[in-house]
Amino acid sequence: MLVSTETVGPAVSPGHSFGPSSAPGHIHHEESYMSLQTRLTEAFDIEHPVVLAPMDYVADARLADAVTAAGGLGLIGGGYTDEPWLSRQFNDVTESVGCGFITWTLRGKEHVLDFVLDRRPAAVFLSFGDPAPYAPRIRAAGVPLICQVHDLAQAAHAIDVGADVVVAQGGEAGGHGIGRRSTFTLVPEIVDLVSRVSPKVLVLAAGGVVDGRGLAAALALGADGVVVGTRFWAAQEAAIPRSAQQRALHATGDDTIRQHVYDVVREKNWPKQYSGRVLNNAFVKKWHGSEDALEQHLPQARAEFQAAVADEDYTSANVIIGEGIGMIRQVDDAADIVCSMTEQAAAILHRPATAALA
Repeated sequence: MLVSTETVGPAVSPGHSFGPSSAPGHIHHEESYMSLQTRLTEAFDIEHPVVLAPMDYVADARLADAVTAAGGLGLIGGGYTDEPWLSRQFNDVTESVGCGFITWTLRGKEHVLDFVLDRRPAAVFLSFGDPAPYAPRIRAAGVPLICQVHDLAQAAHAIDVGADVVVAQGGEAGGHGIGRRSTFTLVPEIVDLVSRVSPKVLVLAAGGVVDGRGLAAALALGADGVVVGTRFWAAQEAAIPRSAQQRALHATGDDTIRQHVYDVVREKNWPKQYSGRVLNNAFVKKWHGSEDALEQHLPQARAEFQAAVADEDYTSANVIIGEGIGMIRQVDDAADIVCSMTEQAAAILHRPATAALA
């Protein structure tokens, strides 16, 4: 997709189809920085083509506000459709933010979606399930619909139901997904599909994007921007124990694994095609591949898990991170993450071509 880069001061990119003007109190960095203008920044009236992944409970009002204030698009992690928690988050937000849902949890809780739509979110982000039952009410509310997909069939379906933005999530991503495709190949295939059948739809890349190299790669593959989870999981504003972050900072991508263990022990009835990428630990090693036995010992295993969560013992408690964790070595402010990612990507995209050596 078309990208322009320029060095700018504290300015806001011009808004077009989706975004409201900058919310009151919108924070801009006073120093000059490299700005990446794409169809995403124009459509949502944001400065940087960086979107916060709506990580359930981790992406709360504080983190979503911080990403929006830094010039990205913040999304609250509505996750399992926890109405009291969502109500508190929307009461606390001060910026223009969106909200994401685990789609299959909306069944029977459509009133929670209506509550969010009444708050005029910047977007609604649907993942993991058929968006068709909910797309009409989102579009009728005039709210942009973002659909996360994992293969070409899902992408085509998202376009058919009226998605404004399609997120191509590769298996490198933390948390749930189908995990059969990598970001590097899935993104350009979906870009090509969208270009053929619905060119106005935006495409974002997700999975493994933690710095400017990933953002530059995504833009080079034709995406209009990126959805970032693990890097913001390791932000100062993330609603996550500091001990979990410090534990993860010592990990590499090789230390993560796709598994169903934590869905079983938490009694989350995820559709079987979805697995979750987490930090591998003793608890996962004990039960991975033995989920039937885990169900037979569920009371004891659940008690062990819950005690570990309370004690912040990550030999048994879950740490939901993606393969990109291996490129993260410190916890930073969300604003620093957004700006450093954009500046690094802009510098890469500005590099002059060099002649091949004979």
